[in-house]
Amino acid sequence: MPPKIMTKSNKQIPKLRFPEFKNEGEWREEILENVLDYERPDNYIVTNTNYQNDGTPVLTANKSFILGYTKENEGIYRNLPAIIFDDFTVDSKFVDFPFKIKSSAIKILTTKKDDDLRFTYELISQIKFNASEHKRYYISEYQKLKLPFPKPAEQQKIASCISSLDEVISAHSQKLELLKDHKKGLMQNLFPQRGQKIPNFRFPEFKNDGAWVEKKLGDKDVAFIVNEKISIEALNASTYISTENMLAEFTGVSNASNLPISGKFTKFKNDDILISNIRPYLKKVWRANKTGGSSNDVIVFRTKEKVISDFLEFIIKNEAFINYVMESAKGVKMPRGDKDSMLQYPVFIPSKKEQQKIASCLSTVDELITVQKAKIEQLKLHKKGLMQGLFPKMSE
Repeated sequence: MPPKIMTKSNKQIPKLRFPEFKNEGEWREEILENVLDYERPDNYIVTNTNYQNDGTPVLTANKSFILGYTKENEGIYRNLPAIIFDDFTVDSKFVDFPFKIKSSAIKILTTKKDDDLRFTYELISQIKFNASEHKRYYISEYQKLKLPFPKPAEQQKIASCISSLDEVISAHSQKLELLKDHKKGLMQNLFPQRGQKIPNFRFPEFKNDGAWVEKKLGDKDVAFIVNEKISIEALNASTYISTENMLAEFTGVSNASNLPISGKFTKFKNDDILISNIRPYLKKVWRANKTGGSSNDVIVFRTKEKVISDFLEFIIKNEAFINYVMESAKGVKMPRGDKDSMLQYPVFIPSKKEQQKIASCLSTVDELITVQKAKIEQLKLHKKGLMQGLFPKMSE
């Protein structure tokens, strides 16, 4: 059986082309095994999987990519650049630094001739390959694919363009991580830590206000768990919240994909704080900006007169609170937080003016993080569109 042609028409010309290549004609078709050499990873597999914080990276071709680092000095792959290819999932990664491998299922791919390896990597990333069976694909099927290649100079231009965009995305991603680290540091310093009654950092106007008042989360003047109910008939995809449509890492909620047929649910209102009580370590916490109803696996907190909602949000959106909840959580596969224990969580409360100042500071950082995430998503969308234009359309 002849190799499958991966373009949707016989015209091997992309929609977008750099001006200097517009008169170069069609791209040539080439079987992948004529372009790439492969090597088994046997000589580069890490021996000790108790990874370190530095050393030589240990790689996988899936999303996690860098599994950790090893101090092993033997069997380091250095013939760079290379593509690592998972023989079972057909996932791949472009690598331009020395590395070791964890899995024997990895193939290490390098170019045979003058084709640009980065271009080839981006080209195969466009392939829609059905890897539904648990078997090795590279030798039997994948390397037999017939793909379109332009001349090396055009390959290098395309690869350079995509690499530059990747560098911009990487820089913005690093900025996002710095903002997250900055917020984490603020959270640690703007709230009292264990054994403290005042935080490490205090805004100048509050330095002489004395110690914060020690309370428990469930004290009658701090907060309570809402039990009011609302029927499903009053809810829709936007106002029904369950653990399924709450997003991890304190990132909010999405619309529900489906609603229960009947029943009554916890009624929440604007400024209530919702936390998913299944696997609390996922940090599914959301401050409501509307009225709605939540499933039984979601706990709804509402403030009392001593605390403003802005401040309560950051008490609950706090690593210290999540760690506390996990200490008393019950269950192994699907741990659930204990409501009574949550209400006993020790909190320290400053004046409402200081609460507002802290909440405003943290909210500003949250807004910067949100804007930065949006920038990254826009860049990724731009890259996706660019890739669709720079390569002939692929078929399954």
